[in-house]
Formats: sequence, structure tokens, C-alpha cells
Amino acid sequence: MRDRTKQPSAPENPLPEQLRWTCKPFAELEPEELYQALRLRSEVFIVEQRCPYLDEDNRDQESLHLFGWVDGLLAAYVRILPPGLAFEEISIGRVVTSPLVRRKGFGVPLMREAIRQAWQAFGRADIRIGAQYYLLAFYSSLGFRQVSEIYLEDDIEHVEMVLNP
Repeated sequence: MRDRTKQPSAPENPLPEQLRWTCKPFAELEPEELYQALRLRSEVFIVEQRCPYLDEDNRDQESLHLFGWVDGLLAAYVRILPPGLAFEEISIGRVVTSPLVRRKGFGVPLMREAIRQAWQAFGRADIRIGAQYYLLAFYSSLGFRQVSEIYLEDDIEHVEMVLNP
């Protein structure tokens, strides 16, 4: 029997091009994929950022889930929301990389693949995100532009940003 308390370890010197992408609607997720996504989201957004909030917001069921795997480790993840679910526009949220592979350049390929998958699924239209303010330069480098003032969400500064096709 597999030891379910043990988390996969980081592969030796993983590179962004080693990512194996899978993108699925909620209904097609395997239980292990869903578990790994929820575990990573909880590890980073709730535990690491010390932000007690209800992550499961009933939007996952209507979203696409993009996974970036490296040797069995969920290294990167986002969910892609259809227009009208979170914002009027397509949206990308729950953008996260595993602490085991941080600072190795996985964020840019994750967002580029998320944008590609979003436009493939919902057409080439604006994408709106609610970005943590400290990541403003990162998202700006991908073509997103700030369209709101800073606001607090769960005691973390955020801004809305939009990417035009």
C-alpha cells in the first residue's frame, strides 16, 4: 500500500520545458488530480500565505483545470474560468507553483499555457485576473494591464488586470 502521508519530492534540477501539461474540465478529473490540485492550493494559499479562506468556492465545477507535471509532481496549476463565472470576461485564477520548484522559471510557461488554453476553449477574447499586487510586474510582463485600484481580498492587496487578444 502506498504511503499517502508522503508528498512527492522535487525532481533533480527540473526545467520549465520538462512540464507535461494536462487541461481538463472538472468532470474529467481523476480523483488523484483533483486531490493534488486542492492540496497545492491549500499548501500555498491557506498555509503558506496564512490566509484562512474557503478555497472551494463552487467555481471549480465549471472551470478548466491546467496541470503542469514534472516526474509525477504537480509543479504548476491554474484554473480557467469561462466568461460570466468570476468576471464578465474569461478569467484565470488560483495560479500557483509548488514551493518545491519555486524560482526555476515555471510561472511564465504556466501563464502562457493558461492563456493559450483559455483562448482555445472560449475564443480569443479579453482575459481578466485578480492578481496579488506584489505580482503586478510579473503579469505586466505577460501583457496584462492594471484596470483597478488596489483592493484587499482576504487581507492581501490585489488589483484587477486585463489581457487583450
